[in-house]
Amino acid sequence: MPKLPVVSARKCIDALEKIGFYVNRQKGSHITLHRDNPPGRVTVPNHKELKPGMLKRILKDAGLTTQEFIDLLNDNLE
Repeated sequence: MPKLPVVSARKCIDALEKIGFYVNRQKGSHITLHRDNPPGRVTVPNHKELKPGMLKRILKDAGLTTQEFIDLLNDNLE
């Protein structure tokens, strides 16, 4: 299993937008993203660096594996 990358909230949101999530709202420092098909909701805290446990929860809520997330991040760099 690949190691979780250290990412900011902005990079995480950019990666999630690639699979159909969109920013629905923000309340305080928490950004809520929704996806219509398949339905889903993910909340991302707007931090400079997401802690590993929080990132694992975000990936689980989004239905992504660590490798799929890393692949989405690599697409952002190109």
